[in-house]
Amino acid sequence: ENEQFYCRIVFHLLACVCVLRGGSRVLARPVSVSLFNRPEATVEQQALLPLSQSVVLSRSFQTSAVSRDIDTAAKFIGAGAATVGVAGSGAGIGTVFGSLIIGYARNPSLKQQLFSYAILGFALSEAMGLFCLMVAFLILFAM
Repeated sequence: ENEQFYCRIVFHLLACVCVLRGGSRVLARPVSVSLFNRPEATVEQQALLPLSQSVVLSRSFQTSAVSRDIDTAAKFIGAGAATVGVAGSGAGIGTVFGSLIIGYARNPSLKQQLFSYAILGFALSEAMGLFCLMVAFLILFAM
């Protein structure tokens, strides 16, 4: 009977400490999580604690699984949005060579000059597509 009474008192004291330390967001998670996610202890404090508790106190900051999932989803959405520019590159290349055919049909004597302009337009349009692809890979793998 007395053991249960003391266990209840200890539990309520720990719950009060957790609420005071963490505010209202502590109420949404278990008491054990609130207790073990304390800031790092000093060397003197770790020396006074048992080994199992000092290991828990010296853990570094870790993001939650939900936060990592949101970050991963944001990466994929950003990479997909950056990849849309590759479709614009394809449309630009089609427009350049379509204009080359129309220009050649109108004036066949300018074949060489029109072709050099078309190659320049192709190179610039393709470069923009490659830049979009590079940004997509940077978002996926560098962040």
